Amino acid sequence: MMAAQGLKIGELARQVGISVGALRYYDDLGLVPSRRGSNGYRYYPPDAVHRVQFIKKAQALGFSLEDIGEILTLYGQGQVPCALVQARLQEKIDQLAAQIREMQQFKTSLETYRDLWADQETVPQPGDICPLIEGIPVP
Repeated sequence: MMAAQGLKIGELARQVGISVGALRYYDDLGLVPSRRGSNGYRYYPPDAVHRVQFIKKAQALGFSLEDIGEILTLYGQGQVPCALVQARLQEKIDQLAAQIREMQQFKTSLETYRDLWADQETVPQPGDICPLIEGIPVP
């Protein structure tokens, strides 16, 4: 229910499906600003529902809260932040591509050890935990 002052934090949390703690955090970061009533409660404007839904969608795309803050700041200044969104999305794609390359290289390295060790008879030396691992060079 919407009071004349706005939505209470619990009401907003229920409407958007996130915890009160998350809303407080968003508020503290300035992502979903509230105002305090004379009773000390946080009250959110009607557009807070849309704002939180935007935040959740942006997070689902991998945007950090810092990224989202920049986007919302531009929006608050009357700008359409889509160019920033596209640039940040491309950065995320580039980061993922680099991580995928690194993971592929790591996978290839592990497969090399697996194949090398498949036919190797292990003879532990005194104090060895596993001669297979102990035989690899230290990175």
